[in-house]
Amino acid sequence: MRLNDLPKHYDPKQTEDRWYQFWLEKGIFHADVDAEKETFSVVIPPPNVTDVLHLGHALNNTLQDILIRWKRMQGYEAEWLPGTDHAGIATQVILEKKLAKEGTSKEKLGREKFLELAWEWKRKNGDAILNQLRRIGCSCDWDRTRFTLDDGLSEAVQEVFIHLYNKGLIYRGKRIINWCPRCRTSLSDDETEREEREGSLWYIKYKIKGSDQYIGVATTRPETMLGDTAVAVNPKDKRFEKLVGKSAILPILDRKIKIVADDFVDPEFGTGMVKVTPAHDPNDFDIGQRHKLERINVMNPNGTMNENAGKFAGMDRYACREALVAELKKKKLLEKIEPYRVPMALCYRCGTEIEPYLSEQWFVKMKPLAEPAIEALKAGKLRFYPERWTKTYLYWMENIRDWCISRQLWWGHRIPVWYCQECGEVAVSKTTPSECTKCKGGKLKQDEDVLDTWFSSWLWPFSTFGWPEKTKDLERFYPTRALFTASEIIFLWVARMVMAGYEFMGREPFSDVYIHGTVRDERGVKMSKSLGNGIDPLEIIDEYGADALRTTMMLVTPEGQDTLIAKRTFQVGQHFANKLWNMSKFVMANLSDQLAPETEFSLSQEEGKLEDRWILSRLNRTVSEVTGLMKQYRFNSAVKSLYDFIWHDFCDWYVEMIKQRLNLPEGAEDKVVAQKVAHHALDRILRLLHPFAPFVTEEIWHHLYGDRRGDGYSPVSTEKWPECRRELIDDDLEEALWRVQEVVTSIRNIRSEMNVPPAKKADVLVKVDNKSLQEILENNQDHVKSLGKVEKLEIGMKVVKPDHAASAVIKDAEIFVPLKGLIDLEQERIRLEKEITRVGKLLEKTDKKLSNEDFLKRAPRDIIDNEKIRREEYRSMLRKLNKNLEGIVGW
Repeated sequence: MRLNDLPKHYDPKQTEDRWYQFWLEKGIFHADVDAEKETFSVVIPPPNVTDVLHLGHALNNTLQDILIRWKRMQGYEAEWLPGTDHAGIATQVILEKKLAKEGTSKEKLGREKFLELAWEWKRKNGDAILNQLRRIGCSCDWDRTRFTLDDGLSEAVQEVFIHLYNKGLIYRGKRIINWCPRCRTSLSDDETEREEREGSLWYIKYKIKGSDQYIGVATTRPETMLGDTAVAVNPKDKRFEKLVGKSAILPILDRKIKIVADDFVDPEFGTGMVKVTPAHDPNDFDIGQRHKLERINVMNPNGTMNENAGKFAGMDRYACREALVAELKKKKLLEKIEPYRVPMALCYRCGTEIEPYLSEQWFVKMKPLAEPAIEALKAGKLRFYPERWTKTYLYWMENIRDWCISRQLWWGHRIPVWYCQECGEVAVSKTTPSECTKCKGGKLKQDEDVLDTWFSSWLWPFSTFGWPEKTKDLERFYPTRALFTASEIIFLWVARMVMAGYEFMGREPFSDVYIHGTVRDERGVKMSKSLGNGIDPLEIIDEYGADALRTTMMLVTPEGQDTLIAKRTFQVGQHFANKLWNMSKFVMANLSDQLAPETEFSLSQEEGKLEDRWILSRLNRTVSEVTGLMKQYRFNSAVKSLYDFIWHDFCDWYVEMIKQRLNLPEGAEDKVVAQKVAHHALDRILRLLHPFAPFVTEEIWHHLYGDRRGDGYSPVSTEKWPECRRELIDDDLEEALWRVQEVVTSIRNIRSEMNVPPAKKADVLVKVDNKSLQEILENNQDHVKSLGKVEKLEIGMKVVKPDHAASAVIKDAEIFVPLKGLIDLEQERIRLEKEITRVGKLLEKTDKKLSNEDFLKRAPRDIIDNEKIRREEYRSMLRKLNKNLEGIVGW
């Protein structure tokens, strides 16, 4: 293999699968539990098997892969454990909808057959998810792949349930829970989505028992009044103090209910009197407990009214609301209706409005578990990136409520509780008890419910490594180092993992938590299947390549912030990969074939030119910056630093500066040094960029070195991460080259703005304010001439501006480009006038749009914003065009 045999174009389809198979065959992703190197471990946030991955997953897993590949190159025994989550409620909802379309249901199938269907779904989607991760380039340790319903993880779940039950932290109780009538299961507070919707406030008249007096009660949910057992007022509200202790008559059902005083009541809400429905509102439940009120449930689990609702039994809750309000009007018991913004809780999976519902469920007492998790944060053992999420975590932990862990589902970990059918005794056990420990009866029935999905997920950092067994993996890889996730599951998952880590392992499960933003479409809307605005990562990979997907996601996603992405956005990464490829092809075509991966590099003070020492300074500064940013989880800033160095410093400047030297005869000292520096820089670029763009860097690395080391090919993925050599960083030298670049850029801008033909060379005069700048420019005038396409260059402090010259001003200097003979001034004047007219019409059209009130009211926000940006662009263009025209007319 010769160095110049790099194909003309980079084709991801020809390289990605080949290199991924190579990495797998070499076992590069597998961490050796017996290795002597320091460990760095990460566990993947397990994707739900509900569906294949979306761009949010692509972002999350790219971040993790960048970290783990970087740590591998730094010399750690790096372990990235992959796996998937059974996602109880979400998966069951999808399967139930699928069955409904087929004209059947889970009840008709039966539990056993339904679970067979769920496992088949898991196999299909689970395999697809793992394949997607591979296509993205994720360097997971596939030998350790886990699933939350694996035998080992199920053993851990049972162990934890029994431990917490025996400790008194798990209990069964009848309480108000979040109930989804569609999914027919309970939900924890964190499994609901909160929003406000336009609703109404109904003012209902309740008669005082034994009098003709009525009181007014306001409610947003009139259908629940059928379960009222009291009316409450604030004890400090003087308006109603004489009513406390009396009774009211519940409209429609004519049931006698108490009038009680309770501090919870807000005198400013409605009339200052509220209905109390202990079975259908958590706050009313608490009032009911304080006043020993009856709890009357008026709804069925499917959201219809039950027998306690009287004549409304069997109606859907919303149909009941309409019928009830109509009857209240008929009986003249509805005082008024006001519009009201109603806060609502929705099922996070199906979007159904949650019903506060009195139900017997299993709960975990969370306050005792939260205490060490709070202390971990305060002691600095747990850190959030960005740091602002620390307050969010702390607020939730300090205000934590008990966790409802039972779910009325079939797909999940069955609760390990048995009930004696003869005496009612409760047995908690991993296996079916042979007999009741109390009455010795043999009729025991297991609880029908399963545990919340998060009850297995909160054990993920240690159950995946073999806990409760004391395995080598657990000893070596726990605690993990970092966790990458989105902000919406800080409570659902992150906080619970920290609590579980301290309760069962005695320490934190990870030290660093990186919270990344949400991927949104170009209009700012969160991507989702239901909205049809999602983008399949594989579709992007097929069109642009995995490296384009990865580098684009990193370049456009600021740390911890949401990102707006359209399909065309990924051209950014594609262009970057092509730029790297073309640069590498050029450099390699000009290098010696006798190369090996570098370990040391030196350049004496006598060797090389200013540009050589400059690029080495910029390279080492970039190594320092990128490494420092990676340590802070600032991956967006890190890849931008790399991008700028590769594209601008190396490609745009250094490669252009050495082209003449590379054309010198073989062996010429200037050529050898340029080859040596370019090779060293390319070597380091490929190492630095590999975690971000693993496929293209591995392909170029292979063409660069092949098996030239004599002991077989050594992939870049196992090479050492570059270290910064601070002695090569030179601030003064970088400043000097920056001044040269400023002059060249100014000349190029003048040529472009004045429409100078590319083939024509220009004369340039530079008037400087000090000797120092004059010396820098004179020492580098060859670069100014070649890069600026300059014929004659005059530099000095006494330079006079010539006639008919375009000019530019930079720090400490003025640049003049005489245009006479360079362009046809009359033709340029005509061209400029036509362009001014054209741009002026465009600006007029845009101004007209933005002054149109109808347009501003009807047009989407992104369209209006684009028009405003376009207006500013036209204004800027006109300013430049008029300035250039003034210069020509003045001549």
